[in-house]
Amino acid sequence: MVVAQDTLPKFSLSAKINGKVVISWRNNFQSVTQISIQRSYDSTRNFTTLLTVPDPSIPENGFVDSKAPRQNMFYRLFIVMDNGNYMFSKSKRAMPDSGFAKDIAAEVHDDNMPSRISSQRITYMHGNQQPNISAQSKMPETSKVEIDKIYVLKEQDSVIGRLQSSLVKHFKDSILTKTKDTLVFADADTILIKVFVPKEVYKISSYVYTSKDGNVTISLPDAGIKKYSVKFLDQDLSPVLEVKEIKNVLLTVDKTNFVHAGWFRFELYENGKLKEKNKLFIPKDF
Repeated sequence: MVVAQDTLPKFSLSAKINGKVVISWRNNFQSVTQISIQRSYDSTRNFTTLLTVPDPSIPENGFVDSKAPRQNMFYRLFIVMDNGNYMFSKSKRAMPDSGFAKDIAAEVHDDNMPSRISSQRITYMHGNQQPNISAQSKMPETSKVEIDKIYVLKEQDSVIGRLQSSLVKHFKDSILTKTKDTLVFADADTILIKVFVPKEVYKISSYVYTSKDGNVTISLPDAGIKKYSVKFLDQDLSPVLEVKEIKNVLLTVDKTNFVHAGWFRFELYENGKLKEKNKLFIPKDF
């Protein structure tokens, strides 16, 4: 039997016979910036994030947990809006899919758990307390932060500052406009700056390259006119070899000079100025 997806902050949950747990939802919010799926042995504490959805704006989405330690784990969603407001969904326990029940996930609620969103407002608190959230399926766009929450701002494992919730949207827009970095809510109290690391694109040099025999060829058509030199470096940038005052148009450097196989970096200088930085690969069989 097909179970309809619930609308955020509610979600649908089912434990399949193969041990996998399916979490799914419909998204009617217009300003969601993050949806994280969390799992715990308990209904009220010790939740850990399994996945932060790459695109939280997708109208219908979900996730399959294929590595749950057991089938009757508890799940919830951590939802962040673009103004810094956030909410936790009510926790649910994954129950076996009988194929007949209309709802295959048993909802679990503890009155002591701060898991209610008011349909009129959201109350935020300092410290490690979680916001009270209601069972309403929609969060009003006009929600106001009654107390300006302070987030810890981190880059990798280092704390680099603190940020008021009222400034989160402005800070996020600034990051996206001026850099390629992204902001992610690591938890309810911490914002993580994920630094953009460009993927290195390798293009074989026209001047310094590995020949078919594994030796290194240095090809400089105007070597007789200009002064060239090449520095070879290991991957950790420690010096390996330097060829000074190259006067030959075509020069071969024996691969045994590189001691071991693998990638090496090089710097080609023309009249004392850096002309090219690149890398080359010395094959293993020498």
